Amino acid sequence: MASTSVWGLKDAGLIKTQGYIDGKWVDARSGETILVTNPATEEELGTVPEMGLEETQAAIAAADRAFKSWGKTTAKYRHDILKHLYALMQEHHDDLGKIITLENGKTLAEGKGENTYSASFVEWYAEEAVRAYGEHIPSPFPNIRNLVIKQPVGLVSILTPWNFPSAMITRKLGAALAAGCTTIIKPSPETPFSALAIAELARRAGVPDGVINVVTTQRNVDAVGRELCQNKIVKKMSFTGSTPVAKLLYGLASSTLKKVSIEAGGNAPFIVFDDADVEKAVEGVIACKFRSSGQTCVCANRIYVQSSVYADFASKLSEKVAAFRVGNGLDEATTHGPLIHEKAIDKVKRHIDDAVSRGAQVLVGGQRVPGAGSFFSPTVLSDVPLDAAINTEETFGPVAALIKFETEEEVITLANDTNVGLAGYFFSRDVGRVWRVAEALEVGMVGANTGLISHATIPFGGVKESGLGREGGHGIEEYLNQKLIAFGGI
Repeated sequence: MASTSVWGLKDAGLIKTQGYIDGKWVDARSGETILVTNPATEEELGTVPEMGLEETQAAIAAADRAFKSWGKTTAKYRHDILKHLYALMQEHHDDLGKIITLENGKTLAEGKGENTYSASFVEWYAEEAVRAYGEHIPSPFPNIRNLVIKQPVGLVSILTPWNFPSAMITRKLGAALAAGCTTIIKPSPETPFSALAIAELARRAGVPDGVINVVTTQRNVDAVGRELCQNKIVKKMSFTGSTPVAKLLYGLASSTLKKVSIEAGGNAPFIVFDDADVEKAVEGVIACKFRSSGQTCVCANRIYVQSSVYADFASKLSEKVAAFRVGNGLDEATTHGPLIHEKAIDKVKRHIDDAVSRGAQVLVGGQRVPGAGSFFSPTVLSDVPLDAAINTEETFGPVAALIKFETEEEVITLANDTNVGLAGYFFSRDVGRVWRVAEALEVGMVGANTGLISHATIPFGGVKESGLGREGGHGIEEYLNQKLIAFGGI
């Protein structure tokens, strides 16, 4: 259960403390629950059901039944429902932003910003629904006509993380619904309330029973995850999360050769060349590295600065970071919220301690903020050695690790020396260098003279061990099968 006074919403009906299966709000059959807390205050927000294999199978059966009719609806019908859902997300903007802030910890401005971002995927895919065009292919034979049509793949399992508890759902859900697929959402146990609020708004928007299902789980995640990946009725799995978990789920999904979309971990390089606008580069790092207190998959993890501008850049960045105010996301004066939990704190501290033990210097921060909540001071490290753990592991926290380099060739080698390749950034005013570096970076997305790259209209995804497929842009294609119809006897 959840106390409405804890949330303080205009529409208390958005807070749901049950799972959602076949259009009904349901508890776990075991009666067990998951406690959800605010990472800024450690205050209890409420509980959701600890669902397991039985509930997951019920959700699969419901989604399978619903697909028989939903998969045959017109693109215009699905467009209209998604546009209605988009309108409801706009109407409840303040409440949805507050839910994100309370369960995730990010500032209210970031929470509302995420809802805007989240809703944009619903709007984008509403328009994509009516533009999933087929194709006529000329035949070498005079009596044959080749027509390619696109059909929904079927039931899709959606497994999402806690760092963007709303947007990581709609980026997948919007595409799936637009294509005519039915869905089962397994949100992170740290942040389930945003997923449940989206399900409630989808219900109000007219999404039929069984088309969207939400299964909440924590202790039973192994059994639930296996079923969502291995069950033959599930035709596609879409996952956002760490690379090790991505590999595990990919292996499970391979048992039935189902389609997969995976957005896994990153280790983004951020390069500042000596011909860059240093002030703009500092702004880019702040937007990229410290957004959501460094808890994004595309945030800069390794910041390479050319030696001639290194001191100037480090000084300007440290001055900006020192002015950050860490605190409760509901406080208007707060610039940066908490980390999600104690494990996140431990990893950040381990990376800092490791770097310092190898010769790095702490310019700003470096310590946990005392008191309640999982707060850590935004940190800038200088002279970080190449063998530091922070260079090979994704920190997922508010730590800017500065590394000095001399030449373009050297820094490209360093930037690409990783098994993952989600995003990369660099600042330079040399047009020739911009093209060379953008093409040389082994990543799926490049920010050239910008630290912000994500929006609904672009293909979001990585290379190497950062995943498979793309979301946003023409991502609806990931949820469609092509079928050739060859007409003869003409």
